[in-house]
Amino acid sequence: MGFGEPIERREDPRLLTGQGRFLDDLGRGALAAAFVRSPHAHARVLDIDVTDALDVDGLVAVYTWEDLPGRVGEPLPLLIPHPALTHGRTGYPLAREVVRHVGEPVAMVVARDRYLAEDAVERIRVEYEPLPVVVGLEAAERAEHLVHDDVPGNVGAVLHQEVGDVDAAIAAAPHVLEFRLGIERSASMPLEGRGVYARWDADDRSLRVYSSTQASTSVRAAIAAKLELPPGKVEVIAPDVGGGFGVKIVHPWPEEVLVPWAARLLGREVKWTEDRREHFVAAAHERGQAQRVRVGFDDAGRVLGMDVRILHDHGAYTPYGIIIPIISSTQLLGPYKPGAYRAEVRSLYTNTLIVTPYRGAGRPQGVFCMERTMDRIADHLGLDRARVREANFIQPDEFPYDQGLTFQDGRPLIYDSGDYPELLRKVKDLIGWDGFARARAEAEAAGRRIGIGVGCYVEGTGVGPYEGGHVEIDSTGRVHVSTGLTSQGQSHQTVFAQIAAAELGVPIEDVTVTTGDTRRFGYAVGTFASRAAVMSGNAIALACRKVRAKALRIAGEALEADPDDLEITDGVVHVRGDRSAAVPLRTVAVLSNPLRYAFDEEAGRATQFAAAAPPDRPPVPHGEEPGLEGRDYYSPVRSTFAAGAHAAIVETDPDTAEIRILRYAVVHDCGRLINPMVVEGQIHGGVAQGVAGALYERMAYDESGQLLNASFMDFLMPYATEIPRIETGHLETPSPLNPLGIKGAGEAGVIPVSAVLASAVEDAEGIRVDAMPMGPDDLYRLRLRARDDGTLRTRAGKAGASRTAAR
Repeated sequence: MGFGEPIERREDPRLLTGQGRFLDDLGRGALAAAFVRSPHAHARVLDIDVTDALDVDGLVAVYTWEDLPGRVGEPLPLLIPHPALTHGRTGYPLAREVVRHVGEPVAMVVARDRYLAEDAVERIRVEYEPLPVVVGLEAAERAEHLVHDDVPGNVGAVLHQEVGDVDAAIAAAPHVLEFRLGIERSASMPLEGRGVYARWDADDRSLRVYSSTQASTSVRAAIAAKLELPPGKVEVIAPDVGGGFGVKIVHPWPEEVLVPWAARLLGREVKWTEDRREHFVAAAHERGQAQRVRVGFDDAGRVLGMDVRILHDHGAYTPYGIIIPIISSTQLLGPYKPGAYRAEVRSLYTNTLIVTPYRGAGRPQGVFCMERTMDRIADHLGLDRARVREANFIQPDEFPYDQGLTFQDGRPLIYDSGDYPELLRKVKDLIGWDGFARARAEAEAAGRRIGIGVGCYVEGTGVGPYEGGHVEIDSTGRVHVSTGLTSQGQSHQTVFAQIAAAELGVPIEDVTVTTGDTRRFGYAVGTFASRAAVMSGNAIALACRKVRAKALRIAGEALEADPDDLEITDGVVHVRGDRSAAVPLRTVAVLSNPLRYAFDEEAGRATQFAAAAPPDRPPVPHGEEPGLEGRDYYSPVRSTFAAGAHAAIVETDPDTAEIRILRYAVVHDCGRLINPMVVEGQIHGGVAQGVAGALYERMAYDESGQLLNASFMDFLMPYATEIPRIETGHLETPSPLNPLGIKGAGEAGVIPVSAVLASAVEDAEGIRVDAMPMGPDDLYRLRLRARDDGTLRTRAGKAGASRTAAR
């Protein structure tokens, strides 16, 4: 079984039987690190007194910023500069003079074990001078106080992109609407937090670091730069990673610099694993945006001009640049073609935790904006919401379609392929859109409120600049595949093996895959942005094709056959149509190495195929290498664009205001499917996170910058009982941009969920929904406000239509 088959995950038996090897399983005898973290959101550090900590038996060291030498003590890198990011700021590994969010590291303790390290942390006395705190976008925009004294107005970046004459288009439009939207913060919350374990080899002057990361090669480069080591003397390995979802793409975290530095300084193994509260206050959040929309449209609902002003909360620092608001403002367009479009983003500093990509990475906010706009237009015109979307779709014969903007990779926003009308048609069929009026009437007769919602999206996937793959066939016929990106549950050991098996003509059982180990593959970018299958998958395919071509040439010499007449089936090279003239790949692997020692039986048997080389030709021809292996890289001209449509039916309780999802349907197009079962698993997991962000999860900061729900006691996450059965359908429009014709699927499930559920709740209640997440208390307050100000709406009375506002 190979490419396109629903093969069960090969990773599962090991992980489900407790044989996983995670960061905290390593370094049992290592010294333990722990951190003093700021209890203040904004304060000046006046004094750090470690006297009492010195009495802890087993204490090894205490470090503050003053102890950090050279580049170790410099600010952490701003990973992705951008011309619009005029006031980018990053923190120090340990706070220097000022802390700017609760949880910022102030001192590091190293002790014999974690318990003693925590004891020492509690004994360190830090004197702070509290400073004014900026929490929330409104306070940041007012700029009565500054997060950074040298950043005017708290504005880190102003990003502007425009296509067409927006003001003229809106002014000439028959209909114009203006409104505001908002999405609050949430966070990734992987089951395993961050962690770093390092050991220094003094004789070799080399460093080995294990990190629970999504970017092992980038962590390696960062550590080498900070510790001023040759990159070749630093190894970084990502063991099994218990979830990432974006939070582990940031590099280097302060701990990824400090733990290796301490290991080298002390000549001892050092380890740190993050506890859950640390993850809440010292890792990263996402999502927080406020949006102001002005849109002009015609009687059919076609958008003639759209002007969007976005306020983006990026927290106290910008280590990952402004990737999120760039994505929000460009992916907002979705599958539609507005006549003219302008987006202006102001990215603001607040005294809260940094905001970096989380599954969806700016797309949920952008899609929320556009899909709520589509529903507003439908409501205003009294049209079916699906019809308004259909009126604005890019059509299948219009690809490639240039939106005229610049995407996150710095390349043109050009959609490569798709069939958006078909996506919507399929999801309408799945959810029963056209027959919903009858279902609603039956529910109302029983005293129940139900509503239906729909949402469409386009997702840029396979972002460059490159990934690589290495493939080797050994003398046992085993195929060893390695790539530099990491794995956090994306089924890489399965799908990459399927690609290799299909390309080489070998059983999938003979393929092993290694990821995230810089010893095996030194150059990579990382696992994020739905790029792994597109980038590493194609790189592995290209490497396999090199190996296949070499294998056929060597086998052709052995069989005295034209390589073009050969094929590989079940690991055996044979003449097409004649299995009797054949040689196993394991024998070809032996023949590829002219070293003729008979280390094993296969090497001995290979001599029967070894023809005498011409006397004027060296055993290893010029330009070739011994062995049956190949390496290649895939570097795309631009991103490829997946797409999809979601629909949901919800029920809202008239008394408790609880929201229950009755049905949820997804139709997704990620080009050619490598493994439909894996794609469905990715969609299911994404929808679960989308439901969490839409109905349950939020980061509740008070006015002093304290996170009030920094534990699983208070931060609501849905259980399996809150996630509906997800009905899925697939559409395959192959991408013309890569050899395999594939697109990414990792974030598809999460992107439109807030928009879809907002649409469904609004349809059930007849109350405008302009902000998410939406819990029972939020819905209850909306009901009270609608009753008091007279904006409660009535049904439009047609299948699939929005409720129409009472005029």
